[in-house]
Amino acid sequence: MSERGSIEVRNLNKTFARLDSGGTLCAIEDLSLTVEPGEFVSIVGTSGCGKSTLLRVIAGLEMPTRGEVLCGGVPVTGTNPDRGLVFQEHTLFPWLTVRRNIIFALKSSKRLGANRAAVDTLIGKAGLSEFAGSYPHQLSGGMRQRASLIRSLAVSPDVLLLDEPLGALDSFTRMTLQDEIIRLWQERGNTMVLITHDVDEAVYLSQRIVVMSPRPGRVTEVVDVPMSYPRNRGSSDFTELRVKLLTALNFASEVEQEYNL
Repeated sequence: MSERGSIEVRNLNKTFARLDSGGTLCAIEDLSLTVEPGEFVSIVGTSGCGKSTLLRVIAGLEMPTRGEVLCGGVPVTGTNPDRGLVFQEHTLFPWLTVRRNIIFALKSSKRLGANRAAVDTLIGKAGLSEFAGSYPHQLSGGMRQRASLIRSLAVSPDVLLLDEPLGALDSFTRMTLQDEIIRLWQERGNTMVLITHDVDEAVYLSQRIVVMSPRPGRVTEVVDVPMSYPRNRGSSDFTELRVKLLTALNFASEVEQEYNL
């Protein structure tokens, strides 16, 4: 696999030192995963299963204990502007406006010349034209997260890694931004990898969903999502996939109670 935007995780193991006991903690064990260029993949699992650790290794913020990660066929040895990362909390600089936050990202990635003319267009497509000159504290939570998302997209990364970017938002804002993520992904063609605790969100957004086991994290199941976009959250296909994922995550009793199975 050598195409831009591809991800290949090979037999990944990640162990951390335990400062409290002097021992080690195995967060991920022998995990392998392939993501095709332009694909939208979500990763779900219980808290502490290594989802965020996996994303940080792909981003180059953490190094494998054993195994390797390749992006575009090239081993990941550190961070790279070809891999963008969006966190649960926005990472906008509070002293810069929305527009200047995006321009700063372009300068840092040395892509200003090719992208500066498109900054206001991107801001407009995200519905933030009226707030391009506003500072983060002047925006709602949803606006801040939207600005953080388009700042990552502005540098046109081959891969965009999303670490529960909508987890702190209210339900209505969350659903609005889910539609925005789909629109931007379809428009720009980035490879998207999303970490989420929300099974409905995974079904709504993804082409494939990776289920991870409790620590140490391993891939236990990969579920295809064959539904076309836009998706109907109330459809029988949506509900069937939701039940399948909840069962895979060992919430079978809750599923039976909810759907009277």
